[in-house]
Order: sequence, then C-alpha cells, then structure tokens
Amino acid sequence: MRSDNVKTGMQQAPHRSLFNALGLTKEELERPLVGIVCSYNEIVPGHMNLDKIANAVKMGVAMAGGTPIMFPAIAVCDGIAMGHIGMKYSLVTRDLIADSTEAMAMAHQFDALVMIPNCDKNVPGLLMAAARINVPTVFVSGGPMLAGHVKGQKRSLSSMFEAVGSYAAGTMDECDVCEFENKVCPTCGSCSGMYTANSMNCLTEVLGMGLQGNGTIPAVYSERIRLAKHAGMQVMEMYRRNIRPRDIMTKEAILNALTVDMALGCSTNSMLHLPAIAHEIGMDFEIDFANGISEKTPNLCHLAPAGPTYMEDLNEAGGVYAVMNELNKKGLLYTDCMTVTGKTVGENIAGCENKNPEVIRPINNPYSQTGGLAVLKGNIAPDGSVVKRSAVVPEMLVHEGPARVFECEDDAIKAIKGGDIHPGDVVVIRYVGPKGGPGMPEMLNPTSAIAGMGLGSSVALITDGRFSGASRGASIGHVSPEAAVGGPVALIEEGDIIEIDIPNLKLNARISDEELARRKEKWQPRDPEVTTGYLARYAAMVTSGNRGAVLEVPHK
Repeated sequence: MRSDNVKTGMQQAPHRSLFNALGLTKEELERPLVGIVCSYNEIVPGHMNLDKIANAVKMGVAMAGGTPIMFPAIAVCDGIAMGHIGMKYSLVTRDLIADSTEAMAMAHQFDALVMIPNCDKNVPGLLMAAARINVPTVFVSGGPMLAGHVKGQKRSLSSMFEAVGSYAAGTMDECDVCEFENKVCPTCGSCSGMYTANSMNCLTEVLGMGLQGNGTIPAVYSERIRLAKHAGMQVMEMYRRNIRPRDIMTKEAILNALTVDMALGCSTNSMLHLPAIAHEIGMDFEIDFANGISEKTPNLCHLAPAGPTYMEDLNEAGGVYAVMNELNKKGLLYTDCMTVTGKTVGENIAGCENKNPEVIRPINNPYSQTGGLAVLKGNIAPDGSVVKRSAVVPEMLVHEGPARVFECEDDAIKAIKGGDIHPGDVVVIRYVGPKGGPGMPEMLNPTSAIAGMGLGSSVALITDGRFSGASRGASIGHVSPEAAVGGPVALIEEGDIIEIDIPNLKLNARISDEELARRKEKWQPRDPEVTTGYLARYAAMVTSGNRGAVLEVPHK
C-alpha cells in the first residue's frame, strides 16, 4: 500500500503517533487510506449538501474495507461572484484546487481518493488533480438543482439575470423581479440548466470518472445518497484492481467528452477545462478539434439556456448514458475506453434507452447536424474563439455590424442598460482575458442585459473573456490572442465593421492587413490592473484561452 510510507515500520512510529492523535485504530491503519476530497461549504448553494454526500461516501468506503479520511477543497459560487472583483477569482481557483489537492494527497500518501465537487471550477480542478496524483479515484458530485417555477413556467438562474435586464428595459416591474428572485433557485444543487457545473459533471461521466447518474441525479433526491455510497464502494474495487485515472482519462476519453459536449450543448467553459485536463495527461489539445468533431456530431439536447428543458428532465430521459447510446448508433464514440465501473464505455451504455425524444432528440432527428459549440477564426481571433452555436438564434448565425468597444465589463453594461446599444451593433469587451482580467471573468451580466433589453436577436458580443454557461445569444468568447498581449482584438476601433459567420467558422473585422499593422505599431500594453497577491502571480503564469488558460512557468 502506498500509505505504508506513513504507517508501516519503525521509522514510521512518529507518524503512527499522529494517527493515534486522530483517534484512528490499529485496525483502521491496516486498511487502505482513502482520501475523501470534499468541497462542502456554506456559501455555494451547490455545495451545501456535500456534507451528506461525504458521509455517504465514507460509509461506502468503510463497508468495502477502506479507511475514509476527509479533507477539503475550496469552491467559488460564480453567481455570487458575478459582476464585481470577485469574478476575477473564479477561474483562478481551478488551479488552486488542483494544486492544493495534489499537495494534500501526496503529503499524506493516500491509497485512493473520492472527489466530491459540484460547481464550476472545482470539477475540472479535481479532475486535473486526479490525473496528476494517479491513484484509484472516483468522482461523485452534489447534483443539480431542481428548476424553479415562475408564472407556470420552469425557470433557472439565467432567467433571473435576464429579468434584471427586462426591468432596465421597463418590461418588468419590481414585483415581477422579486417573484423571480424568490423562485428561480428553489433547492440546493448546481444551477438547473446546462451551465458550466452541470456540463462538467456530465462530462465526468463521459470521461469515465463518475458513475452513471453523477451528472444528472438532482441534489435533493435520495438516489444521490445511494450513488455516493456506491462511489465509496467502487473506489475500493478500483484499488483492488489498480485502475487509475490515467488508465481512464486517455486521449480517446477526452475526445469522447468533446463529442458528448457537442450533443448536449454544453457551456463554452468546457473549451477551457477539457484542454486543461488534457494538458495534465500530456495530450496537446487544440481547440480546433471542436470543429472536426462538431461537423460529424449532431446536437441532440437544448437544455436551458438554449431551450426549455432542465437537468431533471435530462435525468428522467435517461441521462448522459442515453445520450451516449444515441451517439453510438452512428459509431461516434470510442467504446473501448476503461471507466471507474471497471467496464468499458461500450459495456456501460449498452441498453441505455432514450426515454423522452423531446428532451434527447434521436440521432436521426437532431436539432442540428452539427454540434453545440464552434471555434471561429479570423483576423480578430487568429488563434480562435468559441461560441455556443446551439444557443444562437438563427438570424444571428451570420451577422455584421459596427463595433461598440469597451475596455471593461462595467462600461458595457451601462451602455446596454442605458439604451446606447442598438440593433445591429457588435459589443466588444476586451482586456478581460486570462492575463488582462486577470482571471478571465465571465460576461453573464452583459449577455443577460442584452437579452433582457430585447436585443438578443440583433446584437452580438465578442470578448477575450469568457461566458457563463447561462449565457445565450451570439456571444463569442475566448478570443485569442487576448488584448493584454497585443492580440488583434486590442486594435479594434469604435465603428469598425465586424463580420460574424458561424456556419463558416469565421470572425473578422473589415480592416486591411496594412491598417491592422499600422494600429499594431502604435499599440502599447496597459499597466496590469493587479500587481500583488495570487492574481498577479496567476497573470504572470497563465496562457491564453485557446490553450485552456493553463499555468506555465514564464520563459526567461
């Protein structure tokens, strides 16, 4: 056992004395030590139930012959962090989570791990850590929130942000907003649409790192407690069979995740997290992979904010495995990949029926023949940009209009809510990328304001920042290179005509190469907004959005 390094032999007598101080018995120390990495806290709604999940996991581990020992991982609520300096601290926690979990697991020599994440950045952060540590590991999330009900319709957090925009437009009064406020988030859990948290929890199933239902069983269902117990039992089976994360998270598994991402219509943030996870297994992930996979992968689901269905509906329709089984009818998955069940992907999904063709479209009747995400390139984004194609209204798939340029999110929101943005405009928000933000903040407030003001079918937004999974419309993010390093998006001027052609994967400004070169000569980098603390260190080490915003030591 790996844990023998801290518990066996005369040299480890001091270590055993410390285990004695923890109240562990000789019998417990003779068993494998299983780290339970729990993201429980009292500030994130998706995490307030994780203490119950952790207790169930511990029971499962103990029942199967292991000794469970819990330690924490942090998590930020993107919704609460939205629209102020706190949003700079969201994406950056992914690497803090990965690093701190690696440190805890290696320092204490755990034999196996169970990861208990739920919300946006601690799912990919713990997947990154799992790949690094490479001991038998199972994931079990806290589960999605149930949808709210307002005026007879299902609603979610994106509806809440858009309600604020509608209030600014005068189409809702304060009582309407108050009703939304009190009803859209009715339970604990990760917010109920196909936002980033649920996207990543679903993709954890696809990667083979979570049991069936991990991404879709609602947080408040007792079925999730049973799932947690089974996860605890299963990690002991993995330990006995020595099945490890790098046996599971292979290049083929990453490509499976990208394929199912296209079918589900996941958050654009998955195009930050999948490259970062791939980086940990040594895979060079080019975001252009998305277009090749999208070209042959039909979009089967329109979950909120793209459509009227929610995670609870996907769960009842058969969940992630049912989507995978539909895709497998056209041979779109690598079915020989190993999973935490000890079986292959093909064995896991065999016979998983699509129980509701209104929620999961059959493979021969998709929403579109191409996937939910697209990578656009052009003279604004030579290294790429990302759009959630499945959440764009048809009339905005091809669009051109004058650039309305803003150097920060707050100024853009003021212009949108102040009526200064008009149909046809293309809002450009820059210097909010991984380095420029720093931290690549989400632009949910401006996209929601555009939708709430009734401009969702006539105004586009492009940015070197990123979008919440709750964003919809012609919202194009991850523009690379970012403005802070002199990318072409820094050279756009007010009134330049921006050409968006999503079907043909193009994003251009109607500017000659010579004019761009002249502007580039005059460009000067901005002084960094943050010069101390973690954000300054992050900005010095972070790469561009098209590379997943992974951290690298700068070359001297």
